[in-house]
Amino acid sequence: MDLNENPGGLPQEFIDEVLSGVDSSFIAQYPETLHFTEILAKHLETDISHLCLVNGSAEGIRYIIQAFTSEGGRIVGVVPSYFMFQVYSEMYGRNFVKVPYNEDLSMDVDNIIKEMTEDTQLLILLNPNNPMGNVYSADEFERILKVAKNKQITLLVDEAYHYFYPKTFIKYALSDEHIFVTRTFSKLFSMAGCRLGYVVGWPEGVKMVQKLCTPHNTNAFAMRFAEAILESPYMLKELISKFEEGRNYLISELDKNEYPHKGEAGNFIFIKPKTDSQLIVDRMKNEKRILIKTYSNVGEFGDCLRVSIGEKKYMKKFLDALYEIDK
Repeated sequence: MDLNENPGGLPQEFIDEVLSGVDSSFIAQYPETLHFTEILAKHLETDISHLCLVNGSAEGIRYIIQAFTSEGGRIVGVVPSYFMFQVYSEMYGRNFVKVPYNEDLSMDVDNIIKEMTEDTQLLILLNPNNPMGNVYSADEFERILKVAKNKQITLLVDEAYHYFYPKTFIKYALSDEHIFVTRTFSKLFSMAGCRLGYVVGWPEGVKMVQKLCTPHNTNAFAMRFAEAILESPYMLKELISKFEEGRNYLISELDKNEYPHKGEAGNFIFIKPKTDSQLIVDRMKNEKRILIKTYSNVGEFGDCLRVSIGEKKYMKKFLDALYEIDK
């Protein structure tokens, strides 16, 4: 429960069904992407010119940074967030400017807008944000977007946790220039081991990202599983239903046992323990074979636990261990 994966994964019978049609030619041939891109475009109610398949959304993020910023260019992003934004920025010699959270773990959009200077080339937002779990309202996003357009700043919105929080800004990436949305099949779709994501944007911007992609960067198994899920509405509903049941149970139990927590969206949550957070993490691993994370100096929470949320049975297993250890 430390990497925001789905601890339950896909049902084994579903996996067996998807693999039943795999033969030697499926494995031997290079994967074709057109068919799945058309399936995905239909699901998103757009056309393939707005889409670029990538090897996990991290690859798309990397190429957007590479294509739409220059050496020494200014990139603005909130912190803490997905660390690869900063890694890729520094790898390509960009200047990554950090916008910190408030002490109460909220994000003031005025602090973001203040850093959107004339020489800023890219602004990176996460909706919801990992690891803080905050989201942006439509009004907040419109304010940010207005400044980005006026100052010709490319805007990247990472929606890796979209299905855990249904509100999305994808319509802007489909209608406006210099706006990208990145998504992944690793989280709710439970396909982290397959590595598949996509970039949504205006056609000319998507072409620039595609030029940086290596040939055959997405594998046939990933596309086969993703197609099966998209073509099986019951599977998507089941995954969402199990997650919501687990989240509601976890929050109810934490409240009942007076554990402060933070994380309004996403499949993760911060928990302020009653004793030492690092000791809890170590004992969880060594005694219970449960992996969770600890974060230090998280605003008013101080040192706390960060736990991935899954279906109810896994949340119960975690809570049983927490109650035993944290006393």
